[in-house]
Amino acid sequence: MSDEKNIIKAIKEKGNNLEAEMSFFDHLEALRWHLIRSVIAVAVFSILAFCNFHFLFNTIIMAPFRPTFWSFRMMCYLGTMFHLSGFCIDHINGTIINTEMAGQFLLQINTSLLIGVILGIPYILWEIWRFIKPALLEKERKAASGFVVYSSLLFITGILFGYYILVPESVAFLAGYTVSDVIHNQFNISSYLSIVSTITLLTGILFELPIVIYILASIGILTGTFMRKTRRYAIVIIMIVGAIVSPSPDVLTTTLATVPLLVLYEVGILVASVVEKRRLKKHEELMAS
Repeated sequence: MSDEKNIIKAIKEKGNNLEAEMSFFDHLEALRWHLIRSVIAVAVFSILAFCNFHFLFNTIIMAPFRPTFWSFRMMCYLGTMFHLSGFCIDHINGTIINTEMAGQFLLQINTSLLIGVILGIPYILWEIWRFIKPALLEKERKAASGFVVYSSLLFITGILFGYYILVPESVAFLAGYTVSDVIHNQFNISSYLSIVSTITLLTGILFELPIVIYILASIGILTGTFMRKTRRYAIVIIMIVGAIVSPSPDVLTTTLATVPLLVLYEVGILVASVVEKRRLKKHEELMAS
């Protein structure tokens, strides 16, 4: 009789193990298709960017290297309005060149892929949401229902901030910086593209700070109380990050990069506090029941 019970128990345990293994492989299969669809979306956007590359390159990518760029015109307008000398930039010192045989062809391919990734971020976030949604409870789904929208808006806002504020300031400073009149500035196109893409992508990622704080607060790693207590240290770290994001060491550009991050940190404190109150409320309800 005991042998029969042991056999039945072993069969049940084997069944549970098989079910768990199947569930694990099912998740892997689902993840694989989410990744495939994300790659296809990036590929489609990259192909569209490649086909319209001349417009994108001349109108968007190279715009911050021209004195007629919107940001430079606004700086001239503000400089004239408030009588600020040296605030108006009407000339970019230097020229952009290509030094490799296949440089411009590779430039078009690499830039198209980069544009494809940037344009595909909202769709990738949606695929991430679709993957994690089945594992959430109903209340958790409602609480995180705006994940894709908020993440996409923050990322796009960060991209636009980097492109219109930090990139032109950095380009103007670096192009105008000289150590001797003997040296003439000629920049490789890959160097210019690296500056533009690095700054815009970094600011896009950094603007996701409230979302990261929300996730960490939801799993109990961060709280609003802890963030308030460590605010002084966070300010120092944010200032360092702002200095890294903006290659230009001048006070204006560093301040422009730092202030939005400080605002996002304060927003993160509010988000973490709301999540903390929800967790405490759930705990009280659980203890009462």
